[in-house]
Amino acid sequence: MKEAKYIGICMDHQNAHLMEFRASPITTRTIESKFTYQEKEQILERSENLMHNKEQHEQADYYREIGEIIRDYGEVVLFGPTDAKVELYNTLKDNHVFSNIKFTVVPTDKMTENQEHAFVKDYFASR
Repeated sequence: MKEAKYIGICMDHQNAHLMEFRASPITTRTIESKFTYQEKEQILERSENLMHNKEQHEQADYYREIGEIIRDYGEVVLFGPTDAKVELYNTLKDNHVFSNIKFTVVPTDKMTENQEHAFVKDYFASR
């Protein structure tokens, strides 16, 4: 039987910090959304509709990139200060590729890297 793999993802709309739970040490891998504030300002000068369209496409690519990594895990805890974690969960939950993965969504305040590691450790330690 394959050993279950756990990952914690602290995310907002700009960055996702992915932390695989192992005995120790936990390391963080960062994925960044390609849609930056500067890009938003430049596009907004031309057209608000164009800006929203570009933002949606970039956000979909950002969630797709995270989803590709999640596929290899048995349990995922999504946490962070914004609704990005819920948006990602809603994007993935109906896709059959993720049907065998247990997702938990936990709202949290903004955390330092050490706090994120402690959260992931505490969350998965009882499993």
